[in-house]
Amino acid sequence: MLHVGPLPGSPGHRAAATSLDGQIDRAVAEAEAYRAAGFHGLMIENMFDRPYVRSQVGPEVVAAMAVIGREVRRAVPLPLGVQVLAAANEEAIAVALVCGASFVRVEGFVFAHVADEGLIEADAGPLLRYRAAVGAEQIRVFADIKKKHSSHTITGDVDIVETAHAAEFALADGVIITGTATGRAAKPAEVEAVAAAVEIPVFVGSGITPDNVAAFAMADGLIVGSSVKQRGDWRLPLDPTATKRLADAFHACGPNR
Repeated sequence: MLHVGPLPGSPGHRAAATSLDGQIDRAVAEAEAYRAAGFHGLMIENMFDRPYVRSQVGPEVVAAMAVIGREVRRAVPLPLGVQVLAAANEEAIAVALVCGASFVRVEGFVFAHVADEGLIEADAGPLLRYRAAVGAEQIRVFADIKKKHSSHTITGDVDIVETAHAAEFALADGVIITGTATGRAAKPAEVEAVAAAVEIPVFVGSGITPDNVAAFAMADGLIVGSSVKQRGDWRLPLDPTATKRLADAFHACGPNR
């Protein structure tokens, strides 16, 4: 995960006093560090834009992320993904299309949930129609289910396997399972149950560390953003030692890793 700095229009942008060129330089440097450590893909996310706007962002965010994504793609030819918080899923498709990314991570694809930002409603139908309308069918949609930082009481009678089935039925290209918050691990039993129930890829989206990576061997991919940072804090710069430790632990899980 490449956490781009506060973008234009966000409350933290002026205080950060970071130019877009500076953000590009940092993102590219981190992308190169991930590649050198043996990671297989990258994703840009506007996590510093807190507090997030529900299901939409301004054009300045889309423009900035597209520019950053394009420069990362120029420098490091690994598959690139895009997430635009919070649940700005059409905007993520637009960024990915312009910068040449391969996939997007989306929230609220199926079933509604209550997030920090309020009620996030399902958007699979409109989102995939938008993807088709702009000619972006090649961009894969990986959908969070029962996602972190959210209450799922209103769908409490629908378990995570049925939610994954719903995402698969709605033509998601993969599903993402998380813990309850950033940096908190998913439950291996849930990941295993979903992986056994659906035919699309299953990813773990939070809480991966060198100590637990082997517990998620049944997953098709792991998204990492906290444990590879200094002191395990997503807000801090990338820690080369922690990055290598995680990559080594991942590759130690088996010859096909």
